[in-house]
Amino acid sequence: MSKEHEAGSQALAGLMEGIGRRARAAARALARAGSAQKEAALRAAAAAIRAGSAAIIAANAKDMAAARERGLSGAMLDRLLLDEARVEGMARSIDEIIALPDPVGQVMAEWPRPNGMVIRRVRVPLGVIGIIYESRPNVTADAGALCLKSGNAVILRGGSESFHSSSAIHRCLQQGLREAGLPEDAIQMVPTTDREAVGHLLGGMGGCVDVVVPRGGRSLIERVMRDARVPVIGHLEGICHTYVHHSADVEMAKQVVLNAKMRRTGICGATETLLIDRDCLGTHYAPIADALVAAGCELRGDAAIQARDPRVKPATEQDWRSEYLDAVISIRAVDGIEGAIDHISEYGSGHTEAIIAEEPAAVERFFRELDSAILLHNASTQFADGGEFGMGAEIGIATGRIHVRGPVGAEQLTSFKYLVLGSGQTRP
Repeated sequence: MSKEHEAGSQALAGLMEGIGRRARAAARALARAGSAQKEAALRAAAAAIRAGSAAIIAANAKDMAAARERGLSGAMLDRLLLDEARVEGMARSIDEIIALPDPVGQVMAEWPRPNGMVIRRVRVPLGVIGIIYESRPNVTADAGALCLKSGNAVILRGGSESFHSSSAIHRCLQQGLREAGLPEDAIQMVPTTDREAVGHLLGGMGGCVDVVVPRGGRSLIERVMRDARVPVIGHLEGICHTYVHHSADVEMAKQVVLNAKMRRTGICGATETLLIDRDCLGTHYAPIADALVAAGCELRGDAAIQARDPRVKPATEQDWRSEYLDAVISIRAVDGIEGAIDHISEYGSGHTEAIIAEEPAAVERFFRELDSAILLHNASTQFADGGEFGMGAEIGIATGRIHVRGPVGAEQLTSFKYLVLGSGQTRP
């Protein structure tokens, strides 16, 4: 290692250590803040985002120009893009977060003991959360607002491709904190694109970071899962399925599948594999396939699907395991509900699956036997979103089985502690 690189690494370590210490101090201050003060900060932040819309879009234009020069894919460019509607969407999400109940201090359960003691389980913040994300600058607003609502300090580390956009949004969040008399260090953004900064976050920064939430592509998530020395909330892939049962209404199936795949192809809730009952290929397949092709979607299918449709390219084993994040869908004919469940159990990532059916027994079995974080009946997989769940926003979809599953909103960013109320009891 050269002296210059060593000096740079030491400087970065010092920078990150300082960010961590300030975040820990801010977390203690937030623990003393009431709901009204946190909501005041969020209202001021939403107002700052609306007032600063032109500046945010101008900053985003710099990121978009650099991203095009780097040859980012269409899906990545769509994730990165901000326009007036998306900026307003960020502010509106903060409005919705403000309207949610404050989870901190909520009594989750309470019960008496025979000796007269009363035990309460109450919600508390996690502490300091590190959030590592790529491309989507709106995550800056969503994550900052959700962490503040739930009483957590947050350290944001956005991708280099969205650095200017995220910085502009971050300034609005800090303005909100200032106006409400809360420490600006409650929402910090790592002020460098140096990749070594991610390593410091994953290492816990000397005990200053309590949990890490990654949001991005497979390579980022794999690194976080591999290198993190603190708990991680997140998912590796969104290999989402829509299954068309033979009892499905054809028109409904067409509209739901089209939306599930093509509304926004680059989000983790987009359907990547379509499963159709072999018994209904003659009635259900063509309307769905025609709608997808008309919308510009490439079809890849198994032998049964290829034999029916010359537009279909052969699907390989890898296709069933692929999160395309693009206008591509793999299609397989299955032998009823059991075939669909077998396929999803083999190839799914535990994110989101949907069944289109009118037969209650099929729906009940789909819901009972599959263990993905989100299961839907007669609805698009693109509803796998915290905003659509009434959470205002989310900082990701959790597919693990410990602590939280599904959209991660303000309530999911809390833990709990026990309060035991006594009157002089001693243990015999």
